[in-house]
Amino acid sequence: MSSILTNNSAMVALQTLKSVNSNLQKTQGEISTGKSVATARDNSAVWAISKVMESDVKGFKGIADSLSLGESTVAVARNAAETVTDLLTEIKGKVVAAQEENVDRAKIQTDIVALRDQISSVVNAAQFNGLNLVKGTDDVNILSSLERSGDGTVTAANITVARQDLTTTAGTYGNGDSLAGNITSSAASIDSTGAANDLELTFAGSATDNLVVTLNGTTFTQAFDTDAATTVGALRSQINQAGLTGIAAGGSGAVLELANTNSFDNFAVSWDSGSTNTVAVTNNGNSADDATAATGTGNATLVYRAEEVVLSNAAKVNEGDSYRITVNGNDYDYIAGKGENMADVARGLKTAIDNGAETGVSTRVVQDATTDEWKVLVDYDGSDATAGATMSLSDAGQEGGVASGGLFGLDNIDATTDAGADAALDNIETLIQNSIDSAAAFGSAEGRIETQSNFVSKLMDSLKAGIGTLVDADMEEASARLQALQVQQQLATQSLSIANQAPQNILALFR
Repeated sequence: MSSILTNNSAMVALQTLKSVNSNLQKTQGEISTGKSVATARDNSAVWAISKVMESDVKGFKGIADSLSLGESTVAVARNAAETVTDLLTEIKGKVVAAQEENVDRAKIQTDIVALRDQISSVVNAAQFNGLNLVKGTDDVNILSSLERSGDGTVTAANITVARQDLTTTAGTYGNGDSLAGNITSSAASIDSTGAANDLELTFAGSATDNLVVTLNGTTFTQAFDTDAATTVGALRSQINQAGLTGIAAGGSGAVLELANTNSFDNFAVSWDSGSTNTVAVTNNGNSADDATAATGTGNATLVYRAEEVVLSNAAKVNEGDSYRITVNGNDYDYIAGKGENMADVARGLKTAIDNGAETGVSTRVVQDATTDEWKVLVDYDGSDATAGATMSLSDAGQEGGVASGGLFGLDNIDATTDAGADAALDNIETLIQNSIDSAAAFGSAEGRIETQSNFVSKLMDSLKAGIGTLVDADMEEASARLQALQVQQQLATQSLSIANQAPQNILALFR
């Protein structure tokens, strides 16, 4: 049936043409924009994903800038620490030269002061955009990544760079809770005569007994002479005439009193009277190892003259923990910095005492081979006429201080005297190690930042590629589809034209 009111063929042709035109418009849009998903209308899910990823790319561009800034800042600090290490090494050379007595120590000290001032200049100038990593103790966070969880939550990740304080500040002693339990002095005073740690051997032998005493491998043998007192007196003379450094044999009657006045060197002692229970032993201080009873034979250790300030190896060291050794009424403090331990505290206290003005006082830091505890050994040689034969010794500790600088003690290095040159040689090693540790820490941080920067660059490339896969148009396919749709458009237009001509054929029926 034909109708002049309803042209089904034209409607079909028109719908086909509309469909072709719509596809053609979409294809032309892909070609002009280069995207298959240009708006949320094209594919809302894919468009949403792509926009999230594009925001991440934008964020990572900012992170790349942050990493570049952080890397430059750390590089400046590393170069400063390396320069300080070189300058400290030069100071060490000057200090070594000052060990000789026939050199001009005043000129050497002038060179040391110039190098010290240069170190201060380097530390103060080592900033990048106002941030100096070799001053202070607060850590610095460098934005390194964005972490997106499955629920869409985004958190920032940081690379933490620890400041390495290379200043010479003394710090501020704390006023918080007591840390007295972490530091213990072996005595309340330092006796320059060594009497505090001497060993008394009381001989009660008979005519058949010889008395043999060995000191650090040197053996003294005395045959019984008249009585015990005469025998001990003769042995006493033998020991004193041998001229053993720092060893004095004293006492009276049948008592042989052995004292060690060496600052930091122990002496081994053994004895043999030839019979049982003929030597009574009296131990003063901590000089005896196993001489605990009257016996014919035995051995002990004559401990060095210096007194010990023992630091607990069970205690954790926190930033601001303040420790003090008081010698002759004068306080010498060290305040721990971030990440330090008892070894650092011991060396800091030694430096503080060495920088003081105590005549005849010398120090050494040792670690106990048995307990692993760190000890500051403090010795007094009796040369201070005002103090006399002994100097008082005490200790203290409190929380809540302001940390000493990593080069604490550098300002007080004095190579103009024998004692100063000796102390400087030991202390400069600590300062060099501190600067080396600082440079190494900055080097590790710089390497990590560089690695993260390279990763972020590659990550951005991967994200961009992923976004392209989601939304970019396949131009080869779009070109082929465009040509096909153009042909379809022409055919649809021709079909519509033919369909529109169909009612004209009805006119023929009325002619």
